[in-house]
Amino acid sequence: MKVDQFKNLKPSVAENEGLREPQRLAFEAIITHDFSDVDPREIGIVLPVGCGKSGLLALAPFAVSSKRTLLVAPNLNIADQLTKDLTPSSVKYFYALRSVLSAPPYPEPAEIRGPKTNLSDLDEADIVITNIQQLQRADNVWLAQLAPDFFDLILFDEAHHNVADSWETLRAKFPAAKIINVSATPTRADGRKMSGSIIYSYPISEAVKQGFVKRVNGHRLSPKTLKYVRFEGDQEVEVSLEEVRKLGEEDAKFRRSIVSSNESLTTIVDASLRKLYELREQTVEKRLKIIASALNMAHCKQIVAKYRERGVRADFVHSKQEGPANDKVHAKLDNHELDVIVQVRKLGEGFDHPYLSVAAIFSIFSNLGPFMQFVGRIMRIIPGVDPFAPVNDGVVVFHVGGNITGVWNDFADFADADQEYFANLVDEDLVEPSGGSSEDGKPRIIDETPTPTVTAQSEVRLDDLVLLQGNAEIARALEVLKENGVTTGEQFEILNSIQPTKQATRQAKRTQLDELVKTNVGQLLANHELPYGGHALDKAKRGKTNFEVLKSAIDKEIKVSAPSGVTKRSELSNQDLDHLIAILPEICKKVEAEVIGG
Repeated sequence: MKVDQFKNLKPSVAENEGLREPQRLAFEAIITHDFSDVDPREIGIVLPVGCGKSGLLALAPFAVSSKRTLLVAPNLNIADQLTKDLTPSSVKYFYALRSVLSAPPYPEPAEIRGPKTNLSDLDEADIVITNIQQLQRADNVWLAQLAPDFFDLILFDEAHHNVADSWETLRAKFPAAKIINVSATPTRADGRKMSGSIIYSYPISEAVKQGFVKRVNGHRLSPKTLKYVRFEGDQEVEVSLEEVRKLGEEDAKFRRSIVSSNESLTTIVDASLRKLYELREQTVEKRLKIIASALNMAHCKQIVAKYRERGVRADFVHSKQEGPANDKVHAKLDNHELDVIVQVRKLGEGFDHPYLSVAAIFSIFSNLGPFMQFVGRIMRIIPGVDPFAPVNDGVVVFHVGGNITGVWNDFADFADADQEYFANLVDEDLVEPSGGSSEDGKPRIIDETPTPTVTAQSEVRLDDLVLLQGNAEIARALEVLKENGVTTGEQFEILNSIQPTKQATRQAKRTQLDELVKTNVGQLLANHELPYGGHALDKAKRGKTNFEVLKSAIDKEIKVSAPSGVTKRSELSNQDLDHLIAILPEICKKVEAEVIGG
């Protein structure tokens, strides 16, 4: 007969110095919460990155004397980490590592992972770990086998996701189970707040004071004037800093032009590299790195090319890229073979690399939730080092025209937040205008019309924005001074700081062109529902895959399209490559019509 270990065992929590303060305080908040009160079964807890969220999830079943707990992660990566934390044979076993339990017996874990699991595993378990994808749909094979009272506690990790329909299925299946939502942010990408009243939150300001997370400061690129062309062939327009800020707030196309036009994108690249070099020189720690956010795959490759042009080691990961490709990049990052990693919605929850110290923002963040998830990647302190040493400083770099100042200010408010702050949050159905798919899997509408092109900037300054001012009046006064031209920032001369060689630029652009061809081939195949390895396009029956046929056709068009007339990729000039990258969409449309048709 199964023994309910979460009821019988007595964990060491209140006086346990191996646990962090937010873990102990959140545990106490769960114990004292009356689950029969207004909202009888669902609560929320907010802990910043680095404050022991995974450990709290392991402690929570003891707080409610659970018979059997279901722990749900938003993805496979986090589910794997949680399973290691709760498996007695693991060196990361939380209960032993933090002296929560001094000796066996321990709570019995099991995981739902496809055919590896059977029902008897779950019957004998005290806690079952899985990722939400394993339990989607009401007719799911696992849910169909389990009684409505099989679990009396459901833990949702990264619970800002759990307002989606797939999570609601679990609530309906186990109607009497208590639900505890734990997250580093209370909102998700579309602005909706996670379910359940928040009974405890630990402010980032306190986490910084205690040395649980890095100190993070912002650096905003602000040009005195900026020139741009609205549409190709239009007259160039010059605007002031105030107009740049206003356009960034009001015009989505202008925001996208800021992070994708070569002139302004280069500024963000160079500013982030300057901050990285400053940190490395100050700390003598050469393993510190940059993480950059991108809008989409093509933009990702544009950013990588620009960093490589500057002579640094850069690569990217993408949520839609094959696992082995991403794994290879992760391995290079872990082995300190990269200086910069660029991501598109991939290095969010569950990614832990404490040597990421500079966050370069090239994407659009309309809401606090996704912004915090991204900035959180640079907030983990480096283990074995004084948490207050300069090596545990973090930097966020962004352009004023990208409209990031607003979410930065929200972030500053969040840093000192308490339960009252969260109680006053308004649920908003906002959409982050970056394309791709939402968290519910529904495609976002992408405006395909051209964006403006930034052509020049003058007297670019790098303004310092301190996350924790300590005094709201001082913070407001500093902002007024900056808006009126008085700034504590430094003059930022792009070309005086980092001047790439023309050879490095050409090599980076050639790699970018090669990568963009592959991206476009993949997109065309996906649009026409053609498998990469299929042979439907191999009309000549030469044994070539669909991918090979399309790529070969695009490569042939590129070969005859260089303005200089050269036909070898190795001989293409910078001017040739600029032209080919610009006309690649037209080449792809031509090849699509000729090779695929209709």
